[in-house]
Amino acid sequence: MSLTHRLQVLLDEDQYQRLAKRAHAEQRSVGSMIREAVDLVWTGPNAQKVSLLEALLAEEPMSVPDPEELSRELQDVRSERFSGV
Repeated sequence: MSLTHRLQVLLDEDQYQRLAKRAHAEQRSVGSMIREAVDLVWTGPNAQKVSLLEALLAEEPMSVPDPEELSRELQDVRSERFSGV
């Protein structure tokens, strides 16, 4: 991986100390920890999942029949599927 962009990120003392302590424990640089966080939270595959989940949660709730009615509907669908209709 070629690192070609330099960023300046300001952290408060507590944030930096926690990050530096973890980086030291994992024998990594603070920069590598930040790059991993960017990949995991903002640009990795989970970012797409989070976006999709947020879109689903933003939708209006849909009406759902009571359990007995739902059971009848499912039985009808299953009967049609297996009867060749």
